[in-house]
Amino acid sequence: MHRLAKKLEKDYIYRSHKRCKEMGVDFSRIYSKKIIDGDKLQRRLEEKRELILAAEPFMNQLYSFVKGSNFFSILTDEEGCILSVIGDEDILSEAFSLRMIPGAYMDEASIGTNAMGTSLAEGMPVQVSGEEHFIKAYHRWTCSGAPIRDISGKIIGALDLTGYSENVHPHTLGMVVAAANAIERMLQVKNYSEEAVLSKLYTETIIDSIQAGILTADLDGNLKVVNKYVANMFGYTQEEMKKIKIWNLFEGWEKVKHVILSKNNFADEDVFINSRKNKLRFNLSAYPVVDKKGNIRDIVFVFKEVKKVRKLANKIMGRQAIYTFDKIIGKNEDFLKTVEFAKKVSDSKSTILIMGESGTGKEVFAQAIHNYSNRSEEPFIAMNCGAIPKNLIESELFGYEEGAFTGAKRGGHPGKFEIADGGTIFLDEIGEMPLDMQTRLLRVIEEGTVRRIGGTEEIIVDIRIMAATNKDLEKEVKKGNFRKDLFYRLNVLPLRLPPLRNRKEDIPLLIDYFMNRISKKLNKKMVEIPENYMNYLLEYQWPGNIRELENFIELIINTEYIPTGLHKNNAQINKDELDLKPKQECYKLEHVEKEHIIKVLKMCEGNMTLSAKNLGIGRNTLYRKVKKYNIDCSEFEQCL
Repeated sequence: MHRLAKKLEKDYIYRSHKRCKEMGVDFSRIYSKKIIDGDKLQRRLEEKRELILAAEPFMNQLYSFVKGSNFFSILTDEEGCILSVIGDEDILSEAFSLRMIPGAYMDEASIGTNAMGTSLAEGMPVQVSGEEHFIKAYHRWTCSGAPIRDISGKIIGALDLTGYSENVHPHTLGMVVAAANAIERMLQVKNYSEEAVLSKLYTETIIDSIQAGILTADLDGNLKVVNKYVANMFGYTQEEMKKIKIWNLFEGWEKVKHVILSKNNFADEDVFINSRKNKLRFNLSAYPVVDKKGNIRDIVFVFKEVKKVRKLANKIMGRQAIYTFDKIIGKNEDFLKTVEFAKKVSDSKSTILIMGESGTGKEVFAQAIHNYSNRSEEPFIAMNCGAIPKNLIESELFGYEEGAFTGAKRGGHPGKFEIADGGTIFLDEIGEMPLDMQTRLLRVIEEGTVRRIGGTEEIIVDIRIMAATNKDLEKEVKKGNFRKDLFYRLNVLPLRLPPLRNRKEDIPLLIDYFMNRISKKLNKKMVEIPENYMNYLLEYQWPGNIRELENFIELIINTEYIPTGLHKNNAQINKDELDLKPKQECYKLEHVEKEHIIKVLKMCEGNMTLSAKNLGIGRNTLYRKVKKYNIDCSEFEQCL
């Protein structure tokens, strides 16, 4: 059997090398022949979103088996384009130096014999070790790869696990094949509609995915179903919990049983749980399981954490997201595609990295995504990593226990991760985060737990992480200012916002929006912008983007005059340097108002009461304005 396996291995390596020679692949090549980035890469990631999201948990699980042993895992599409990379720091650094990054093509034509490209070409799992790689740069590695197929059997990608040859075990390929099969099954589940076939799988998956502790017990107190979340909440394994009688787990079992058997509701009551360590308080709701004869057979218990501290802190800080997608203004085609992509990924648990110049609306998008998601009723906590002193970032994010340091509050203080539990945390200017905090953030993403400063307890948090930056994080990685592994963890779902100069057709829409909103906020009149001046605004480059445009409109509303010029070379509008026309030559709001009043008076045939109502002002105010503008009422039929 071993000889046959060895012969087959040599066969596919032989065939691959032959193809590489025929395609003229240079064995001294270091980088892939084809690497895409920017908009092309983002479009590719958008197209393969379903595969990326399906593969992510299995890549994490595969990596967890070999973490710390210098391995990295890669997901590619059917053409060999890398979609996702995860791995240990040292070997990831070497892979990064060889440009094995998202957007690089690993097909045989681009980089020779390797597990990803060869498994795609051969249509079967392969392991390529040392000199079996066609190019010399990969000779110190062994890579194990397997194709991923859709429900029809068509290859849609490949999964790979790569490490130094001396660390690779023969079973490594088996692990990759198992993970690839699991990804295929996950994709198949999404396509199957036969409820009978999937009912058990759906039930187990749904129960385990709900962010609440769920267990069922019969009327004798025997636990039957225990989801993973409730086991973690109480500090037991699922198997350990099934051996515990319900009355030993929490106080008040008889009360709950009596209420349910009386066919009354038991909802949102606090109970004390005997966890492994100590007593904990949870919020409990209970529901009967009724058979066909109407008899109660079991009781379903749903436990939720009591988050009064988080909710109170959130209420005090008022950190709920206020922006929604209907408040995002624009008709530019590329911009609208970005909006649609943001909507599609809103319910994903994966991290989102929002990139764009200052003033392009990164936090607005983050809030809109949160409000469009299934977390919309939960907190949205924003933190600017560049605005907080480095020595305070740790306590802000992770909180602290009482006595952790001089000046610590009595009773301790929850960090922003705890406050955001159940919702979203938005880390603006992530590129400014210190390296030691980057390490701790990576742990939160990987393990879903935080530990307060001075504390020993690992607190489970369910948070969606969104980050934003106006820096090129790939360049920051090369400079050593940003961790490679954290970059790839954050960059799962990248979102790039275009600058305002690239969406000029949106400028008039934004001007109207800000003119209306700011005038109401300041209780001032709107200013009409002449057409010739609007053309000038369309040609201006707006280096400060939407924020600069908003400030400019506020300046116009406050002064009620239109400046004759913007400084094209300035990064900001400087009010002291604005070239204003003399007052008598300025475009005046009063002229517009007078003409509008005359128009309404004509329409209402001089009826002052009706005219005032249509103008949205009081009748006495209208009389004062008629007098101010010397409007001759005699030309109207009545002026009552």
